[in-house]
Amino acid sequence: MKIRLGSMEVRLSRYLGLWAVVVVVFAAQGCVNDAVNGHLWSPGDYLRWWSIQWLTWAGLAPLVFRLGERHPIPFPPRLSALVRHVGYSLAVTLLAVVIGALVSTLFEPSSFGQQLIQFISKHYAIGLLAYWTLLAVQQLLHFQAEKARREIEATRLATELAQSRLQVLKTQLQPHFLFNTLHAIITLLDEDTLSAEDMLLRLSELLRAFLEDYDGQEIPLRRELELLELYLGIQRRRFKDRLTTRIHVAPDVLDAAVPSLVLQPIVENAIRYGIGQHVGDDCVEIDCRREGDALCIDVRNYNSTLDEGGHAGGHGIGLSNTRLRMRELYGDAASLRLDLIVPRGVACRLRVPFHEMDEDPLPEHVPA
Repeated sequence: MKIRLGSMEVRLSRYLGLWAVVVVVFAAQGCVNDAVNGHLWSPGDYLRWWSIQWLTWAGLAPLVFRLGERHPIPFPPRLSALVRHVGYSLAVTLLAVVIGALVSTLFEPSSFGQQLIQFISKHYAIGLLAYWTLLAVQQLLHFQAEKARREIEATRLATELAQSRLQVLKTQLQPHFLFNTLHAIITLLDEDTLSAEDMLLRLSELLRAFLEDYDGQEIPLRRELELLELYLGIQRRRFKDRLTTRIHVAPDVLDAAVPSLVLQPIVENAIRYGIGQHVGDDCVEIDCRREGDALCIDVRNYNSTLDEGGHAGGHGIGLSNTRLRMRELYGDAASLRLDLIVPRGVACRLRVPFHEMDEDPLPEHVPA
């Protein structure tokens, strides 16, 4: 069985045990005081007197907590709130001494009026102190609960804000890729109709994956590679024999969680500033492995250098969005950098904290 103190519930045995300690302390103090003055009564009398006093307040404590919750004292305190509780303290303390006097008449030969006068003269000031002590405890618990509630609310709002920023970045990324791919298809319509049709089919598969009902920010690496294969198929059709791709994936990282669509903008950047701007062939290599607590993904191409403005700084919308998304998801635990490959080429090195996903939140799609 529990007793309710405002919004808090306390087990009845623990609650009564606490008040029993108060009764024993005051009874012992009264016994010592009377012993010094030479008017000692039996220990049972002291326990009875103080039990009537404090168990009455034990019954009135829920009322004090209720008044404190209904009329809290703000910080800094307002005079009106203090005056209100001064009135409440006088009334509740008067109720306590009346109840105490009534109960005391069951054990004493004197009348109720005599007991009431005795309780008012001996216990009224202590009753006022009891009211304000209980109110202080209630206000302290109230402030702690309010602080915890505000911290939880602030955390929830911060999480929602971060998710909103991530969603904005994703919506920026997908149109960016879409427009670039459509432009590539248009350039092939007159030159190679079959290749253009194949690119459109692959693009439709990729768009279907984009439009799936999926709100998460991470997907398994195996699913990310499937989506990337759709994109690479489009680019291989566009550049024909000039572009080759190699993907090396350690088996133990296939279920690792990665930001959704994280590889596509990195590979697009490699193709754009490599074979997209230079004559000759190019090879895009993707290497995925685990190093300690990190998932390491390297994207290399061999037909670009770091002395070219866009690729050197990585300031295109694809790489800048990727950096922002990684910062939102992992903070300083993730990194993305561009390194020079000798004699020619650029490697984009991605590091994210390694953890596996329990299940694939996206339905399976087999690349065409």
